[in-house]
Formats: sequence, structure tokens, C-alpha cells
Amino acid sequence: MKWALYPLGRNPMELVEIKDVTKREKQPRVLRYDEFWTLLTFVDEPYRTMVLVAQCLGLRISEVMALQWSDFDFDNLTVRVQRGIVRGRVDVVKTEYSNDDLPLDSDLCAILKHWKNQCPVSPDGWVFSNPTTLKPYWQENVCVDHIKPAALKAGLGTNIGWHTFRHTYRTWLDSTGAPIAMQRELMRHASIETTMNVYGRAVMSDAKRQANSKVVQMALRSVLSTKAKSGASEKVPPLNAPLSSLAGVP
Repeated sequence: MKWALYPLGRNPMELVEIKDVTKREKQPRVLRYDEFWTLLTFVDEPYRTMVLVAQCLGLRISEVMALQWSDFDFDNLTVRVQRGIVRGRVDVVKTEYSNDDLPLDSDLCAILKHWKNQCPVSPDGWVFSNPTTLKPYWQENVCVDHIKPAALKAGLGTNIGWHTFRHTYRTWLDSTGAPIAMQRELMRHASIETTMNVYGRAVMSDAKRQANSKVVQMALRSVLSTKAKSGASEKVPPLNAPLSSLAGVP
């Protein structure tokens, strides 16, 4: 069953979906590697780190904005997604599959530690707290004021939003050759039960970490190569590489 707050004046029948009949009107936008890296160059902090977290973990933006520093275990390189926030209202995630530990790549961990040393300190320990209110940013405002303008400057058009990064994460993850059960686990889909009944539930294994790290390394390629000041690694596909090339990246 699907439920949500629905604006007055809209037809609630728009929410009705019929199995095998209702189809998505538009295909979700998925970014190529070079498009994502170009977009990053036009996004300033703290929004740039928000985008990196969204792309490297595949989180819903409500979950990104609701992250607290206590959710991270930097020693064991994991993060637990426990809540979401929409228009200032915080709520816990609804299923056991949503409330789960995710692997934290060591390079993303370093970026987050750096951000922690300079971010506004809030009483609740929000990772992305507005310095004026010390509460999480409103995702809609950040998208309209920063993400979409950056996408236009990058020449990516207007159909870029927060969910673009979640769709892109899934596509890149699929390109690593990760088993479908592992993909569902890392995406924490509510429909994971169907997949798990067939394939079994993945644990926090080396394979699970490696699948996530392949996506993270592609997302951070431009960041890491800039820091190294020695160009990209030979193992990193060129900027115009097809998604299928990611499967060969260790």
C-alpha cells in the first residue's frame, strides 16, 4: 500500500497504480561519469558534499539531510540510515531493510571527516545543518537554488534533481556486475523481500564493500585525481568511458 500527504486540489486517483499497466511516464535521468564529474565543479560546499554522499551511498535525499554524526562508525567504515526528514519533519525509516548498515568507502570517509571539522555544530549533531537555524537544510530549496543551476551551467539541462543521484548509483552499481540481491540490499528497496526470497540476503561482506567502493571511486575520481596532482590512475576509465567499463575497475 502506498500512502503520502497529498496537496489539496490534486486528483488522488493520480496515485493509483495498476500492476503491469501503470508505467513511468518519463525515464529517470542517469548521469554518465563525465557528466557527474562536470556537475561537481559547479556545486559549492556544503552542497557538493551532499551530492557526493547521495551519489556514493545511493541514499534518498530525505535520508541524506537527516544524517547525524552518530550514525557513522568511522572505525569500522559503516553508516546506519535511521531516519528521514521532509520539510523539517523527522521520521524514522519504516522497514528493517531501510534501517540497515551500509559500507563506507575509506575515501568517502576521509571526505566526511574533513567536512566534520568545518561544518556548523548543532545540538543534535546533524551532518548538514543550516548555520542559521542549526537544523537540516530543506532539500527542495537546495535543489532549486544550487543543484539545478549547477546542472544548467554544466550543460546537463533542467531534468536533474536529487533522485537523479539515486538512479545513477543504481545504474553504476549494476555496471559493476554486483548480484541483484546485493544491489537491492545496497539500495534498501522496500520491495527487497521478493528478491531476498529467491537469492538470499547479502551480509556486510568484502564483496558488498567492493561493489559499493567501485561506485564511490568513480564518483570521486575527479576529487581524488585533483588531490593527487598526478593525473588519474591507469585503472580509471577515461571521462567518456561507457558504464560497462566500470565492471573491470578493482
